[in-house]
Amino acid sequence: MDLNAFDIILFIAFFAVVISISLFKSRKETNSEDYFLAGRGLQWWLIGISIIAANISTEQFVGMAGQGAGGVGLAVSNWQLVGSIGIVIIAFTVLPLFLKAGIYTMPEYLEYRYNSIARAIMALMTVVIYVAVLLAAVLYSGGITLRTIFGLKLTHGVWLIALIAATYTVWGGLKAVAWADLFQGLALLAGGIITFFLGLKACGGWEQFSTANADKLHMVLPANHPDLPWTSVFSGMWIVILYYCGLNQFIVQRNLAAKTLRDGQLGVIFAGALWILVPFAIVLPGIMSYQLYGDQMTKTDEAFPMLISNLIPSGLRGFMFAAIAGAVISSLASMLNSASTIFTIDIYNRIFDKNASQKRILLLGRIMTLIFLVIGCLLAPMLDDPKYGGVFQYIQQFQGYIWPGVVAAFAFGIMVPTAPPIAGVLALILGPVIYYVFQTFAPGLHYLIAVASTFQILIMLMGLMTFICPLEKPRVLPVREDIDVKTRPEVKITGGFVIVAIAVFYVIFW
Repeated sequence: MDLNAFDIILFIAFFAVVISISLFKSRKETNSEDYFLAGRGLQWWLIGISIIAANISTEQFVGMAGQGAGGVGLAVSNWQLVGSIGIVIIAFTVLPLFLKAGIYTMPEYLEYRYNSIARAIMALMTVVIYVAVLLAAVLYSGGITLRTIFGLKLTHGVWLIALIAATYTVWGGLKAVAWADLFQGLALLAGGIITFFLGLKACGGWEQFSTANADKLHMVLPANHPDLPWTSVFSGMWIVILYYCGLNQFIVQRNLAAKTLRDGQLGVIFAGALWILVPFAIVLPGIMSYQLYGDQMTKTDEAFPMLISNLIPSGLRGFMFAAIAGAVISSLASMLNSASTIFTIDIYNRIFDKNASQKRILLLGRIMTLIFLVIGCLLAPMLDDPKYGGVFQYIQQFQGYIWPGVVAAFAFGIMVPTAPPIAGVLALILGPVIYYVFQTFAPGLHYLIAVASTFQILIMLMGLMTFICPLEKPRVLPVREDIDVKTRPEVKITGGFVIVAIAVFYVIFW
């Protein structure tokens, strides 16, 4: 797809505005709370859009649209729609606990609940997963998109995206990321919806499209489906959603930075409402692309790039280029900031230098952001190997090593106040081990079923340890006095509307 002068000017202007405003808004970051948690002053609308921008990247535009074009079809939307319900539940359950505690990171909570060993284990696991899996996958999916659409070499696209993200992330921290997300999140949703209508028109309208793709427009797939059986949706997927929406640092960090509990709750509910647009902005365009250009694809990950490469008219190409680049950059910036936060606060400041000055912590946070970015750029091209089965599959399957143990440690620790520290530590250690056993000795078992089975085993082991050596007194968590923990009625009503809207979607596409 060629870009004319107007397209290039629009692309440059978009990122000039994004970078300028994000750097201006974050110009007064003087301590770790400012840099890592935006001074705990984010309002609900900024939190909601920032969560969407952090979540929806080219792993969705490439991977999720690719699965929609392939054998999964519309059912891949379960990830976002179940997430919409899960994030509303999180808003009224664990989010108040985290905000009351005034924590910086999720591993920090585990130290209050269990001990410093549990905190260190989760911190190390999270950093490794973020850098080796998430950062690499997001950079790769962005690179492959630019390669498919504009003919850039994969490595050139990866480093171009990394350079733009580094421009504001390294200096401005979370506040810079959140303000950049405001523009990039709106652009990527608008770009997806524009592509949906253009694709629908090319397919001959909804009636012809739905008739030609009737086998792909179902939300529930048979139990023997190889990619996403309904049994995995109603078991392991919920464990993933609990982790992703409530325990995943690069999502929850925005909630921890909320100005008030109400802002945090309304922010995640707003994000859940926006997630309902994902099937229309990403998955359905992927199906349309396969109908129109399936015979030209070498693999389904090319579905969304192929659609916009052929359908976007001159004049809109610069905007679409900015939307796609913004999608990957926003997620990349969020992951970099979160990985840097965990390494700096949970590993360096907690283990190696408890008395580190604010100046040193800020400097280290910026240095680690750059180091993690370089590592991700070096790993990203390796994912072009077909053995990984597509970027979306790669991300989901490899994160299975962290999901069950982390969710078990948090969930059991919150619901069973007398669970001893050893229970949380063993859950974090044994989670990856048990999941590996399933992956090795039961390769035919769907990875979400393996996640659910691992979680159940861990809960039973934690229950046994609690029965044998319970805490004499429940662990008391710290409480920030400046957080209003009273949930307002309008917040509950708003969350209810989101759940009803998702229920209607399921009824239509059952």
